[in-house]
Amino acid sequence: MLFPTTIAGSLPKPEWLAEPNMLWAPWKSQGAELARAKRDATLIWLKIQEDAGVDIVTEGEQARQHFVHGFLEKVEGIDFAHKVEMGIRKDRYKAMVPQVVAPLRLKGRVHADEARVARTHTKKKLKFTLPGPMTIIDTIADRYYGDRVKMAFAFAELLNEEAKALQADGVDLVQFDEPAFNVYMDEVNDWGIKALERAAQGLTCATAVHICYGYGIKANTDWKETLGAQWRQYEQIFPAIDASPIQQVAIECRNSKVPLDLLALLKSKIVQAGVIDVASDTVETAEDVVKVIDAVSKFVPKSNIIATTNCGMAPMRREIAEAKLAALGAGAALAREKLA
Repeated sequence: MLFPTTIAGSLPKPEWLAEPNMLWAPWKSQGAELARAKRDATLIWLKIQEDAGVDIVTEGEQARQHFVHGFLEKVEGIDFAHKVEMGIRKDRYKAMVPQVVAPLRLKGRVHADEARVARTHTKKKLKFTLPGPMTIIDTIADRYYGDRVKMAFAFAELLNEEAKALQADGVDLVQFDEPAFNVYMDEVNDWGIKALERAAQGLTCATAVHICYGYGIKANTDWKETLGAQWRQYEQIFPAIDASPIQQVAIECRNSKVPLDLLALLKSKIVQAGVIDVASDTVETAEDVVKVIDAVSKFVPKSNIIATTNCGMAPMRREIAEAKLAALGAGAALAREKLA
């Protein structure tokens, strides 16, 4: 089938699970009640995705407060009690972050419950997202390793351990989220892709890396205003990504200033093309989606295009997210009619 659909990963949390319309949303319950609420929210979003025509579904990151820290919570050697303020993404914004204070080890499985709930309750292909090693070390303070690269590879080993377990849980596609890849261009080529490859080492399921200009929050939208008429950062890293064994690259294309001709640099990859803008509450039409897919197809073979969202929808209003998912499914179906 041409133009299968997926989403970047996260979806809004229902108001009975967490504070709506915000990142780092506090949970509304705790203990066994919270565990049930996370499970129920996951089931609801699986159903909504299926009804919208999403072909490769996710658990919507309903059990994670944040896409990075949801992983870090299950890692030994991290001090969450004494957070420090740190500049994130080259000081684009400040955040209070935990500190690495000892050797890093997994406490056990990280996302077993979420993966197994999702796998049990959908017959669709299942995608699971993990933070990439470069993005993790850009979101945590180091008081132990004294070396960014060494710490990144330590995290890459832990990510690999969990990714292999997710594959055994029945996950069809493991995606590593690396928004830091459009900030530290030299480091991406020097060691970032190698760390990503270490995280994906030995996987036999499909693998992807998601690179983006971030959620539709003010810090990101303000930053994007400074990047000029064309966002050509990816030109520096796409050749190295294309040479890596990672099979898919997820990239924003809708209302993006990324020149689509850069996608031609990903000669050997499946491209998850973002056809839904998560920085706007305007709901796309099916025709809007077709236009983006058609534009991408000038540089990527149609058989290598997956239609997706530009980024996660965690901070978005639920009704807007649902409408955008419906537009994604309807648009891909229309594209199969018009562009086949």
